[in-house]
Amino acid sequence: MEIAILAYDHMTALDAVGPYEVLSRLPGAETVFAGVRRGPVRCDTGSLAIVVDAALEEVLSPDVLVVPGWSGSKQETLLAPGRIRDWICSVDDHTTWTASTGTGAIVLAAAGLLMGRHAATHWLVADWLSDLGALPTARRIVRDGKYLTAAGSAGLDMALTLAADVAGARSAEAIQLLLEHDPAPPFDAGSVDRAPAEVVASMRAVRDYIVLGGPAA
Repeated sequence: MEIAILAYDHMTALDAVGPYEVLSRLPGAETVFAGVRRGPVRCDTGSLAIVVDAALEEVLSPDVLVVPGWSGSKQETLLAPGRIRDWICSVDDHTTWTASTGTGAIVLAAAGLLMGRHAATHWLVADWLSDLGALPTARRIVRDGKYLTAAGSAGLDMALTLAADVAGARSAEAIQLLLEHDPAPPFDAGSVDRAPAEVVASMRAVRDYIVLGGPAA
């Protein structure tokens, strides 16, 4: 079973590494980071790089595609027609599952794959998802057909959900225990519904800088 994780400049590291930590441990899985060219790509903080194992043209029919999100830079190349979009649409014809984390759902929607489908994304860009014809849903994980989308930092949970579908609940439970994934965050501020109002307001105020790397055009 081949699992392809799209890797590109300015992606959010957690969106890629979280699913990788789970899916790479599935029995018989071959997990590859695929990108425009082989070599390192810088994540959105600029201080961490992930190595692309294979160029897009080398990964033609993965069983699973995972598209991580991004922040902090405009992504015309990622969202506009071109090599990445063409590749996503091409491999999606062959996947059993196509998944995303955070703003990765925007990438899938821009490729036309979520039209009329329910999907999760980062709460700051839910309106953008709607503009692209998808149906934003305020849940951490949303399944619609073969598409599995996750909000914000829910990449680990999305991958565990996918692992259970692929290899059974017992395998997914074993991976969860191996990773000791037992969340107990120090603050109850991980949801827009529960975070302090002033924190939500501060994030909305800098939304364009967080998501696009500057003010909206």
